[in-house]
Amino acid sequence: MAVAEAIPEYVEAVKGVVDVTVRPTEFPFDEEKDVAKLSKIPVLLKDKESPQAPAKPARRKPSKWILWTLWFNTYRKLFTVTFTVNMIMFGFAVSGHWHYAIKYGGAMAVGNFNVAILVRNEIFGRLLYLFVNTCFAKWTPLKWRLMCTSILQHLGGIHSGCAISGIIWLTLRVVDVFRTHATQNKAIMAFGICTNVAMVITAVAGFPWVRNTHHNVFERWHRFMGWTGLLCSWIFILMGDLYDTETRQWNLSGVHIVKQQDFWYIMGMTAWIALPWICTRRVAVDIELPSSKVAVLRFQRGMQQGVLGRISRSAVKEYHAFGTISEGRHAKYHYMVCGVQGDFTRSLVDDPPKYMWTREVKFAGVSNTSTLYKRGIRICTGTGIGAALSTCIQSPNWYVYLLTQNVGSDQEKTFGSTISSLISRNIGPERYLLWDSKVRGGRPDTRKLLADTYRSWNAEVVFITSNYTGNSEMMQACKEEGIPCFGTLWDFVSNGSASMLIGTDYVSTVILAFNTATTPILELNE
Repeated sequence: MAVAEAIPEYVEAVKGVVDVTVRPTEFPFDEEKDVAKLSKIPVLLKDKESPQAPAKPARRKPSKWILWTLWFNTYRKLFTVTFTVNMIMFGFAVSGHWHYAIKYGGAMAVGNFNVAILVRNEIFGRLLYLFVNTCFAKWTPLKWRLMCTSILQHLGGIHSGCAISGIIWLTLRVVDVFRTHATQNKAIMAFGICTNVAMVITAVAGFPWVRNTHHNVFERWHRFMGWTGLLCSWIFILMGDLYDTETRQWNLSGVHIVKQQDFWYIMGMTAWIALPWICTRRVAVDIELPSSKVAVLRFQRGMQQGVLGRISRSAVKEYHAFGTISEGRHAKYHYMVCGVQGDFTRSLVDDPPKYMWTREVKFAGVSNTSTLYKRGIRICTGTGIGAALSTCIQSPNWYVYLLTQNVGSDQEKTFGSTISSLISRNIGPERYLLWDSKVRGGRPDTRKLLADTYRSWNAEVVFITSNYTGNSEMMQACKEEGIPCFGTLWDFVSNGSASMLIGTDYVSTVILAFNTATTPILELNE
């Protein structure tokens, strides 16, 4: 019902790594006219000081235990727990040991749908992140904070587990209606089938293979068929509650309806779906094109760190999520870095819009929990810089290591004058290192560099935003080194997609070692 864009869900800014080619800047922002006055980012050491990349050691094959722990992550654990508990209850129901679940099968189904939609609701998510970041930042044991981050990042496991369980309970309810067809109204049976079919299609559209290989198909079917399922659920539940199977008459009493628990479940289900859409607005946007492969979007008002925004040319379809870059809630603007990967992002370059639709309440990403930790390391590649840069900009005590590969030494030509000026204004040259693989003789030994940085800065956690191959390698390296880490959620990669990602070199890698001792606590207002 709710669209699974999240993160973990399909997020272009988080999962996108694109090869960028340089061309003159187009559509520059007014505030960036005097680019010559901007201080250039010191991206390289002098040639005589530039160390050559050491020969990278042969990649060690990770142990089966590490591969298992990475595969059976918190997402799958939450899914397993949620689904198993439901199936145990389902077993008691079908075996005749729990008559309540048979009698109120509709409530069991819609109750699960309620939870599935709630954990994907942007407002509920922001409140949940607010609670965790306010109550547990810095002082609680590290294991507890890591567990909080892991659960918040993998709430999709509850979403999937409850959604599939809800469909199974709904099927049981429909079967029970048909089993007693002699006393049932035919309209109730018809809408039971319609509701079940709509929910099954909604779930199938959200499967990883569909979501990651046919994103527009996923979004349209998952959303619009989900809304169809909601409408059918209303009709099926109301008719089921109003029809008296003993007298075979309709009881249209409002008092009778409000006493039914599934009525309140469907009310809540509707509210969780409607709330984010109430916050949808058509807003002005300025677009800078530093290259034919990257678009930098500028919107009004500042944002806190660690949030992502959904944007679309249409009010109700094809929303795409990108990380937001901002100097803070006090800032005048926030930005999104969009790498060209599909029809939507290509249209931003070929036909830049002046207005776009967006949800004013942004949703929180894993970076939002950086306030929980005293020190940590942030790694990102390519246009994923949009998901990480705000965290660095808004915390002056972060220590930043920036490694760039195969984009040349001029960061301004890669991401444009706007992003370059944000970096130069907020991150001093002593706080980061830019690695140019062309000059230094190849890619660095990321594992060694990461391990050394983690220990030298006494970091507590590592956040990784990279392509599939980079994410897997760094997650495995962190696990082998005993470093707590959280990476991009790649739940499925098709053979063609995997081959493309394996053959794609990192566009840029950012390692941000940070000290968040003075990072302000998260506030809900942006």
